[in-house]
Amino acid sequence: MMERRQRRRPNIYLIGFMGVGKSAVGRALARSLHLQYLDSDWAIEHKAGMPITEIFKTRGEAAFRSMEREFIESGHPAEGVVVSCGGGLPVQPGMGELLKSKGVVICLFASPETIVQRTVGNPKRPLLNVENPEERIRQLMGEREPVYMNTGIGISTESRSIAEVVKNIARIYRREARLRFQ
Repeated sequence: MMERRQRRRPNIYLIGFMGVGKSAVGRALARSLHLQYLDSDWAIEHKAGMPITEIFKTRGEAAFRSMEREFIESGHPAEGVVVSCGGGLPVQPGMGELLKSKGVVICLFASPETIVQRTVGNPKRPLLNVENPEERIRQLMGEREPVYMNTGIGISTESRSIAEVVKNIARIYRREARLRFQ
């Protein structure tokens, strides 16, 4: 009898700006591919025992970014997980390469207008607790988009259903997993 070769199931890392749909898409994608789902922000909050807004307030952004790096380096399973990453996580020096070495990286995009609609007024968005959130979104997107584009395969969530986005990511994942991780 011929022995079946065990296929690796590399992780999928969803990156992109806040409000692009990483969490909603990530949960649906994990169900679709029969993978585990993790949200990096939730995992960090759970480990720290406090919400991100409190981490920012009491320990500062640098401490939070350090927690993000630790999570990616060793805080989750090495295979079989869809990870929704915080918007600033891939911007840290060396993080893009680390993510790519660990799995398939997909970058979700949406327009600034859509992001404003999805995020403004949400108290869990500490970087948007400013006088002009739309201006802040445009500024941060301008800084982060080049990094996002160089880190992951880009997919727009603009005017697309979660099911459409999931189908597209699943197709890309199967191709990339076969080419890069088998």
